[in-house]
Amino acid sequence: MTEPTCQLYLISPPDVGGDFPAQLEAALAAGPVAAFQFRVKGLTQHEAARLAEPLQAICAAHDVAFIVNDDMALAKRLKADGVHLGQGDGDPQQARRLLGPGAQIGVTCHNSRHLAMDAGEAGADYVAFGAFFPTTTKAVEHRAEPEILSWWQGLFELPCVAIGGITVENAELLIDAGTDFLAVSGGVWNHPDGPAAAVQAFAALMAAD
Repeated sequence: MTEPTCQLYLISPPDVGGDFPAQLEAALAAGPVAAFQFRVKGLTQHEAARLAEPLQAICAAHDVAFIVNDDMALAKRLKADGVHLGQGDGDPQQARRLLGPGAQIGVTCHNSRHLAMDAGEAGADYVAFGAFFPTTTKAVEHRAEPEILSWWQGLFELPCVAIGGITVENAELLIDAGTDFLAVSGGVWNHPDGPAAAVQAFAALMAAD
């Protein structure tokens, strides 16, 4: 059996307190997940670190990369596996100096071929395109079309990530376009049958490709 060419990249919901660690455990136990991005807003670094700790341990137990969104300093403090940078969060070279050669560094490139090429030249480990679909997780300023994934795959070795409003129902289009990773938040955490069922459904989609 061949390995699926596309993998799941989970992004945390806005609230990672309460019973979220149990939800994460259920999701990671249900099927293959490549990475988990810790994305929290409006917290002090100390509060964010406290919330991250149990989640980081769950990821480590399942051999899932733990990526911090937007915050190089927090990523360094947590000894995270990497950092994901928006366009205003610093550049990959700066992150590499701070986090070391082994860190996974991703860059949001919206719907821009130019930004993606710049990120690759600056040493990013992956580029993220989106949003592909409407999403309630964050305000959508940039809409991307699936052909940007096919264009990227035809020219570059660097992995690409599709993000933005992705669900089990609409993901096939992006898998077919050639994305290496599907970055999913609400499509897993808000799935009517729960996160574990969502991860299983994504795994089945990717295996069928």
